[in-house]
Amino acid sequence: MQSVPDETGKTAVLLINLGTPDEPTAPAVRRYLREFLSDPRVVELPRILWWPILNGIVLVTRPKKSAEKYAAVWTAEGSPLKIHTEKQARLLRGFLGKSGCPARVEYAMRYGQPSIPTTLDRLTADGFSRILLLPLYPQYSASTTATAFDCTFAWTRKMRNQPELRSVRSFPADPGYIDALATSVRHHWMTNGHPGESYRLLMSFHGIPVRSVKRGDPYRDECLTTGRLLADALNLDETRVTVCFQSRFGPAQWLQPYTSAVLEDLGRKGVQRVDILCPGFPADCLETLEEIAMEGKSTFLTAGGKEYCYIPCLNERDDWIAALRDIALRNLQGWC
Repeated sequence: MQSVPDETGKTAVLLINLGTPDEPTAPAVRRYLREFLSDPRVVELPRILWWPILNGIVLVTRPKKSAEKYAAVWTAEGSPLKIHTEKQARLLRGFLGKSGCPARVEYAMRYGQPSIPTTLDRLTADGFSRILLLPLYPQYSASTTATAFDCTFAWTRKMRNQPELRSVRSFPADPGYIDALATSVRHHWMTNGHPGESYRLLMSFHGIPVRSVKRGDPYRDECLTTGRLLADALNLDETRVTVCFQSRFGPAQWLQPYTSAVLEDLGRKGVQRVDILCPGFPADCLETLEEIAMEGKSTFLTAGGKEYCYIPCLNERDDWIAALRDIALRNLQGWC
């Protein structure tokens, strides 16, 4: 019998995250912000209006302030976001291998380095003809997930022999993801004591403009789905849990309630303790470590609160990597 050539190709998983400056300096932050804020998916304003604001105001005034914030969370290894994403990729490869799927796992950043096109160039040069795109955004938004796919598909336009691509859209209700979040909260309670009666658990998600939701973005609904499932897993009712939104940028109305306003209100009302986590961020970064762990604590305590606890992102937790493995395996069927 004539043998049939092996046409299965080699399989890779590409984790995609938002990005980070190369270093916590004003020039590096300016380069990063220019790429980030030039994306029409991120700032949905006409170029003729946004370009003078971006280049004449934002990129002049914002880099120095942002660099100071990055410096406050920078580590000896570098950017927390990049460190955690790199470790997640390495661990996921091991978890997949133990499950009988010897896929290569790489990571890329939508803005900054390593870029999506550069990483895809390397994978295809190494013979990987089947690639699963797995953005590390549990909740879908056009300003995160969609722009990562835009960048990928723009890269394919230059390819004569394109690889086979699959993509994970979002996973706001994934059981493994919800269980990992719930377990991280329970572990926090075991370590720091279970909260008393005067207590609130805050789930802070990155915000987006209200107009994005009105145009059809499902992000808010997917955040609320995650919040509801996590509250149910922890047996907490609505008097103990608040879903809120952080990182507002510009004068437009963004999703509410704003995290900073909620923290100030709870402090003024005499709520003694707040525990806060960021379910939409699988890896700690500037928005979690500086804005929530540092600024959020100051806001709550200044307003009269007594105890403020930040619960770290899932980062390299085994249950989270196992959840990522299961998400990947469901989307790799027939490839591994």
